[in-house]
Amino acid sequence: MATNPDTAPAAKVILGCSKSNAALPDGAQFCLKCGKPVSVPPKDPTATKDPEPQPVTRKIRRHYVPWILLALLLAAVVWAASSENPFARGLQELAGFKRDQSVVDNSFTVPPHSFRRYRFALPEGSAKVSIVGQFNAQADKTGSHATAEGEDNGIEVYVLSEQAFAAWQNGYATGSVYQSGNTSEGKVEAALPAGAGVYYVIFSNKSSGQTAKHVRASLSLRYRSWLGKYFRPKGQTSAHKAG
Repeated sequence: MATNPDTAPAAKVILGCSKSNAALPDGAQFCLKCGKPVSVPPKDPTATKDPEPQPVTRKIRRHYVPWILLALLLAAVVWAASSENPFARGLQELAGFKRDQSVVDNSFTVPPHSFRRYRFALPEGSAKVSIVGQFNAQADKTGSHATAEGEDNGIEVYVLSEQAFAAWQNGYATGSVYQSGNTSEGKVEAALPAGAGVYYVIFSNKSSGQTAKHVRASLSLRYRSWLGKYFRPKGQTSAHKAG
C-alpha cells in the first residue's frame, strides 16, 4: 500500500557516539557505553542565525540636519553683518547698527589767511574706519567779503592726526591722511589707522590773500564692520569745530 507523502512520519535521526561508535537513543545526553557528553544539533537551524544589521543611513542624516541648519543661519548672519548689499545694509540699519557717523554736515565761511577745523576722536578698538564725503567751495561775494568777478574759488582740505595738525599749524611740513590740494570741489575717501586717535578735518584758506570762501561740506566716518563697532568699548566718537 502506498504511503501518502503528506502524512508520512518524519525520519528519526540516529545518534552515535563519536568515541565508542555506540548507537544512542533519541534525546540521549551521554553515551551509555563510555559516558561521553553528546552534542545534539539544534532542531531549528535558523535559531542561531545572526540578526541582520539595521540600516542607519536615516539616523545619520537626521543627526546632521540641525548642524546644517545652524551653519546656514550663521552664514546668513555674517552676510547680513558685513555685506555692502543694499538689502543687507537695510537690515543693519533696522537692527540699530549704523555704520556712518557725521563729522561735519553744514555750510560755513572761511576768512582769507585762515582755516576752519573739525575735530573727531576714535575710541579704543576702532578698526576698518574711513572718512568719506564731499565738499565744494566758492568765493564769498557778500558783505565785507565781496570780491571781483573771476576770483579764485579754491580751498584746501586736509585730514590730519593730532600730532600732524600741531606741526601743520606751526608751519611745518607733515604727513596727512588726506590732502585735496587747492580745489573748488572734491570727494574724500580715506582709511584711518586702526585704534584710538584724535584727528582733524581742516578747511584751509591760507593761500588766499583777500577772498573769503564759502564752503559746503558733508563728511562722515564709515565703519565697514559694524560688529567691530558693536564690541568696542563704550565711548562716542566726538566731533566739534573751531573757527
